[in-house]
Amino acid sequence: MSNVPHLELSGVSLRYDEVRALDKVNMKVPTGDIVALIGANGAGKSSCLRAITGLRKVVEGEVRLNGSIINSVASQEAAHKLVSQGVAMVPEGRHVFPYMSIKDNLLMGAYTRSNKAEIATDLESVCERFPRLKERFHQQGSSLSGGEQQMVAIGRALMAKPKLLLLDEPSLGIAPQIIRLIARSLVEINKKEGITIVLVEQNSRMALALSSYAYVLETGHIALEGPSKELVHNDHIKRLYLGG
Repeated sequence: MSNVPHLELSGVSLRYDEVRALDKVNMKVPTGDIVALIGANGAGKSSCLRAITGLRKVVEGEVRLNGSIINSVASQEAAHKLVSQGVAMVPEGRHVFPYMSIKDNLLMGAYTRSNKAEIATDLESVCERFPRLKERFHQQGSSLSGGEQQMVAIGRALMAKPKLLLLDEPSLGIAPQIIRLIARSLVEINKKEGITIVLVEQNSRMALALSSYAYVLETGHIALEGPSKELVHNDHIKRLYLGG
């Protein structure tokens, strides 16, 4: 296996007008791992994802995917090109198409693919992973609960056949039993399908439980990093993020 990380941020800085949202962030995501980004609201977690996907221009530093620099241009087009490079994102807030059926919402994730037989197989696989979606297959997206919409958003991302999956606050506003289902699904996606995952979460306990390595963002910079099983016992982490 190559020693080149699946994803790497080197000295990445990002601004919103005069506000520096990220300050020289360094991060490595090894192939096949789950890496978590945790921190308070406004710490820069979602900004990291915007830097990775090209939705926001990096003002300093480099973002590399499989060793190749991908942050030369920031645009919607650049973000869409990443899909063909094996990157899919589940955005915060889910963004399900409200007037489309569950089936059509899921198929939107396969818009870059052409093999209809493979698409049909993957659609069935998503429905096996999330049986509720099969039960509501022909209902409109607007009829679903928040947790069901999150299942659609994750399923839609999987329909792109990603090698790298980026998730922005997947547990936000979801009932605890659905959070547990989604957490189990992410572990299965990683272990059984070999998909590398970057998990951005305010639910630090869940993020540390699922990931092998974690970065703690505070006001746009990496304050702490390390193996998740060690960070969960860190006094600073327990005090600020785990309620301990």
